[in-house]
Amino acid sequence: MCRNIRVLHNFEPPATSDEVQAAALQYVRKVSGAAKPSAANQAAFDKAVAAVAAATQELLDALVTSAPPKDREVEAAKAKARAAERYGS
Repeated sequence: MCRNIRVLHNFEPPATSDEVQAAALQYVRKVSGAAKPSAANQAAFDKAVAAVAAATQELLDALVTSAPPKDREVEAAKAKARAAERYGS
């Protein structure tokens, strides 16, 4: 999975539309192999991002869990600690 795509489910507050859009953009970039599409492919690229964002939001809205919501700051601190351990910084 692309490192820039983050888990969006079960957070308080819930994922924003900007976060969903960013994840969709990263997914389409990864699948297409293009960080910036050519002018000839821009419409197809934009259409794919919109479709993935819509599907992602639909999925997030439909998911249910009995687990308590995760705190964004706590999860970010955990990720930072893992990175420091991995990269020694």
